[in-house]
Amino acid sequence: MFKLRGHHLFCLLGYRGMGYSEEYVENMTRLHQTLRENPKINIQLVEGPDQLCEKYPNSGVYHCEDGNIYKRDALILERLGLQIGQTLAWEDIELRIRKYIVPSDIQKVCKSCSWRSYGVCEEGIQEILNGNGLREVK
Repeated sequence: MFKLRGHHLFCLLGYRGMGYSEEYVENMTRLHQTLRENPKINIQLVEGPDQLCEKYPNSGVYHCEDGNIYKRDALILERLGLQIGQTLAWEDIELRIRKYIVPSDIQKVCKSCSWRSYGVCEEGIQEILNGNGLREVK
């Protein structure tokens, strides 16, 4: 089981092997590939820093504790009809994305995210809508 915060559910959709540091990328790639290969793995939704935040580089300001990030987490969970503390399989999260999310939601929900301009999250949502699951990270 993995412990993830709300906005990382969307980050995983757009993940393409880029990140904040080599250690962060290795951790994110491992988690992403595990979910891609076994979507029945359970995810426990947590408030605040999660298993991806554990590898965020210590660069002074701790991004994972930023108030705007907590707001993004809450908004994404609300859109998906999920709550902190809930545990469900990754494949069930993908089903909720298919039911409640469209690619253009990224522009609203993640408007302050520095990764948004790459367009990969919209592509990731479209992959889920097309029934393809998480993209392979090369």
